[in-house]
Amino acid sequence: MKHFIGIVVSVLLILTGCNEEGEKHMKQQSGDLIQAVENNDLEEVHGIIQDTSYPINETNDKEETPLLIATHENYIEVAKRLIEAGADINQQDSIQDSAYLYAGAQGKTEILKYMIEHAEPNQNIVNRYGGNALIPAAEKGHLNNVKLLLVDGNVNIDHQNNFGYTALIEAVALRDGSEVYQQIVQELLAYNANKELRDESGMTALDYAKEKGYTKMIKMLEE
Repeated sequence: MKHFIGIVVSVLLILTGCNEEGEKHMKQQSGDLIQAVENNDLEEVHGIIQDTSYPINETNDKEETPLLIATHENYIEVAKRLIEAGADINQQDSIQDSAYLYAGAQGKTEILKYMIEHAEPNQNIVNRYGGNALIPAAEKGHLNNVKLLLVDGNVNIDHQNNFGYTALIEAVALRDGSEVYQQIVQELLAYNANKELRDESGMTALDYAKEKGYTKMIKMLEE
């Protein structure tokens, strides 16, 4: 008899647990995933996206997805979990940032690497300046991102944005000629960046290097 009662109690406990889990599941509301990501709560994120019907690409009032928010904050593990669950790395917000473009532009190298390895960056999607992931990575001095994108080989090294700037031109024209930019120029040239392309002002990277007196860059660009 005691054995029977024990079995009944165990079953009731299991059912109660399932009911509580079901209630928790039913209580999930729009915005819960965004909140969990903002809190960097990996366990909660995991729990929410276990429900495959939950909109993993929901957006806030800025049209930012959970993955874009995680990328903003460099919440690496949260971003990885979202990517694994199929979050869209290409969906853009109200200012045309996507998680992929933002990771490239802002030096979120580990997240960018995971995107390249586990998702499919759409190279036809550009930022609000008409640039791809490589151009701002070069301009902002994110050498590791530049290397990562070049090794991957899918980004257009000679893409020109709305101003006619390529990654090579921006690394020279918009920066200070310091060592990190010299390294970036060297990397771009090693991958055969086109030195002859001109921006909307008719200037090449070499023209800017001469204008600014960047001796080392001039030498690299004239080789």
